[in-house]
Amino acid sequence: MTSSFEFHTYPARLSDAERDRVLAVLREGAAQGKLSHDTFMRRMDLALAARRADELKLLTADLESEGPWSRRVFGTVSRVSAFSQRLRRAWQAERLPKLLLPHPGAYPLRIGRDPANGLRLSHDTVSRLHAELSMQGGRWILRDLGSTNGTTVNGRRVTTTAEVRDGDLVSFGTMGFRLASH
Repeated sequence: MTSSFEFHTYPARLSDAERDRVLAVLREGAAQGKLSHDTFMRRMDLALAARRADELKLLTADLESEGPWSRRVFGTVSRVSAFSQRLRRAWQAERLPKLLLPHPGAYPLRIGRDPANGLRLSHDTVSRLHAELSMQGGRWILRDLGSTNGTTVNGRRVTTTAEVRDGDLVSFGTMGFRLASH
């Protein structure tokens, strides 16, 4: 009677360092805009469930290639995305009502729903004391006053203050305007 032993060789268990490296590459790819949020989340799940090194390698193959072809593709995608954002802003800017910058005064222009404000905006998304606009050192400064629905300048939320200029897009809650000088 002969006994035959079969040796099954399984690949070594993936180390935490290997997984961490792949997760870091995925995070960097998402931060650079190379991965959508959904793709990033799916690949993170696959990385955590992977059993072999080749599975991990597949998850980052398109992110780690630094050849001229991938640089051209990512560059083109980046330029197209930037163009579409500029086009959307330009289209939106032309459709927004103008908000004339006031003559500089000793007191800031208060903006909000309260009737005592210098600029009263009667809209549900505008706080009673929403923001204020003032001239400081020859520059216009917009300050959010702790509004519930936020103040934005050119699509970026103002958490404290922001310098504004003629042509900037400002929003108080969902009410948007294009700043204009006299």
